[in-house]
Amino acid sequence: MSLREQALPGRYLKSLSPAELAVCDGAGSFLQSAFWGTFKARFGWQARGFLAGWGAGGVRPLLVLCRPLGPVLSFAYVPWGPELPNEQGVFMEQGLFHNTVSRQGALAELAGALRPFFRDAAFIRFDPPWYTQGAEAFPPPLEKPFTRAAADVQPPDSVLVDLDRPAAAVLESMKPKGRYNVRLAAKKGVTLRRAEDAELPVFYGLFQETARRDGISIHSLAYYQTLFSLSREYQGASVQGMGARPDVRLYIAREGGEDLAAIIMLIRGRQAVYLYGASSDHKRNLMAPYGLQWKAMEEAQAAGCREYDLFGIPPRDDSNHPMAGLYRFKTNFGGTIIHRCGSWDYPYRPVMKRLFDAAWGIRKQLRSAKKR
Repeated sequence: MSLREQALPGRYLKSLSPAELAVCDGAGSFLQSAFWGTFKARFGWQARGFLAGWGAGGVRPLLVLCRPLGPVLSFAYVPWGPELPNEQGVFMEQGLFHNTVSRQGALAELAGALRPFFRDAAFIRFDPPWYTQGAEAFPPPLEKPFTRAAADVQPPDSVLVDLDRPAAAVLESMKPKGRYNVRLAAKKGVTLRRAEDAELPVFYGLFQETARRDGISIHSLAYYQTLFSLSREYQGASVQGMGARPDVRLYIAREGGEDLAAIIMLIRGRQAVYLYGASSDHKRNLMAPYGLQWKAMEEAQAAGCREYDLFGIPPRDDSNHPMAGLYRFKTNFGGTIIHRCGSWDYPYRPVMKRLFDAAWGIRKQLRSAKKR
């Protein structure tokens, strides 16, 4: 069987074939879309599309990203995939992929089937999309040969706000502190507006300020400008069967002639995702970030979205966590706390994988030393 199509004897995965990247625009998640693959391809990744056949469950698109680790070595990465049939995110009581054992089996079969397409890869990394609901309802870990990645690529923990109800009900479902802060921003005269991407330097200046304050790493301004320009390309395309088209938006909060906060939101289909946020050290008492989130939720709802993903919180309400403030901020909007299992690696070349992990550990220690 050629690499153009593989018929597989697996229990779960029945076939796998390479496909045009465009098929991935039929994926449910924006991180599995051709849009995201095209975007990442402009920053050093190779993006490849596949069609995975899951028996009676049908065929689903699959995006795999690949990046070099050196002259002759690389690693593959599957963001929020695979999207399994009969799968809606939460652990289901019935169905082919209803438990961790069957899901791990599906991942292992997929990792093995992808191996011939990525011969230089030391390992393949998965960010499985399924999740549990509830503050303390964590999914069980995967087992060998999978190993926990040294760092999560995508945030495994998040808050999903239900927009499929009147705006007044969304506001009322917030925690009292969140609702109060949303109203306070309006009362204090903070203006909230959607901005054109020509104003991305305003966002980026605030983002740099946020990065210094919180000790986080950010991309170059060109990274975020490319995200917007590619979104415009997709919005202007007239290709049949493209699936949901991404709409990336910038919102800025301002008061007294000063830009106080900015966020980037992505709308795709019925879901909106809060991708990036930045705020000034000044006038924090005006609660501009709360006003911006509410503005984004209102506009996402007007665009037909049923869900707003706040995209990343610490795993628990822990005052000692360096991002404890982020947990309180995002959970103040109400919504459902979810937990994914995070990033997991399937080794193709175990020795090379161990060397990579060791090098990553040293790099992490050096970064921590610079922050102190």
